Amino acid sequence: MNPAPDRIVVINDLSHPMGGASALAVSSARRFAERGYPVALLSGDAPDPALTLAGIAVTGLGQTRLLGRSGALLDGLWNRAAARMVRQWIAENDTARTVYHLHGWSQILSPSVFAALAPVRQRLVISAHDFFLACPNGAFTQFRTGALCPHTALSRACLAEPCDRRGQAHKLWRVARHAVQRLVFQPQSAPPVLAIHAAMRPMLARAGIPPEVIHPLPNPVVPFSQTRIPAERNDTVLFVGRIEATKGADLALAAARRASLPIILVGDGADRARLAAEYPEAHFAGRLAPPAIGALAATARVLVMPSRYPEPYGLVAMEAALAGLPVVLPPTALLAAGLVAAGAGATVDPQDVAAHAALLSALARDDARVEAMSRAGFTVTRHLALSPEEWLDRLLAHYIARLGPVQAPAAARSQSRSELIAADA
Repeated sequence: MNPAPDRIVVINDLSHPMGGASALAVSSARRFAERGYPVALLSGDAPDPALTLAGIAVTGLGQTRLLGRSGALLDGLWNRAAARMVRQWIAENDTARTVYHLHGWSQILSPSVFAALAPVRQRLVISAHDFFLACPNGAFTQFRTGALCPHTALSRACLAEPCDRRGQAHKLWRVARHAVQRLVFQPQSAPPVLAIHAAMRPMLARAGIPPEVIHPLPNPVVPFSQTRIPAERNDTVLFVGRIEATKGADLALAAARRASLPIILVGDGADRARLAAEYPEAHFAGRLAPPAIGALAATARVLVMPSRYPEPYGLVAMEAALAGLPVVLPPTALLAAGLVAAGAGATVDPQDVAAHAALLSALARDDARVEAMSRAGFTVTRHLALSPEEWLDRLLAHYIARLGPVQAPAAARSQSRSELIAADA
């Protein structure tokens, strides 16, 4: 049997979670530390001091996310400081039984992180929380219309597709970044890729990643409530997520207004101030801790997840469904088929505001249907998610599988530490 790792290194853009993917990366670091494993976290932002108090060795660049930051165009293509940080950590700390888990890199770390991790690629695991491994805009979506993209990244059809929500100039920048990423990532010999839904496999394989290295690993889910929310007694629409265009907060607000239903939005984002002014009847609760979200969920009739792109998982949808809160989501969300089959969800194109509002109105009037959806979510959707402990066990199995024959530490290989660092000077 391969030995367990003697250190787990989690690598992510953020140590302060701003969304589901970052929350999972940080949660894995915390939970492995609680199990007694030595854990390090390398991040692009300033390290969260709370992680140090949790026994995690945190190293961070102190940078912010690319959008709106000076030098973002160049750093987004190749963040030399990020590469230096990762190379230096490996040179100083790597052992033959250290495993590396890369989560997010598109916001700060950039494709340079793949080059920095090359010396330890045999002990690397990558999580696909989105489609950035296979698609320049990370979503396989035409954002203006919501249509799914059938193209292969960097193909002639891909280059001609006006899919980026910020315009063609930004699309060309994303294409350039993806070309750099493909060069250093080398998808044809990819390490294990942990996809958060099985339906991601053909989309990731479109980029040349061998299907056999793509392993479905559903997200860990802690429900909003451990007891069933009696949704049939409530009347409020609930939205939980970033208040920005990709997540469709504006679409949720428009549908709730048209249906004359109260709506609560949990989260923050670039569009919050504008939407709060445009929809004064809505309640914007801001970012909340899980217990506070649970308290609001207990007053809701339905959760809406009106994303403009095919959500690879949609953590809030499962947090709601497992608590007995019916879910309305787009048919493009990869969880949609499972939730509808279980009787816990209903689908609608959120960009069709009239149809979206009509569905919400129908659910508002039909207590029996809402109760049936609530009970179905609470009792028969567990197979669509993992518990946190199950998730950690599955992660650990992937880590152990990467340890194989003992390797010499990267610090002792042909390149010295000074040479490794100089490569990105």
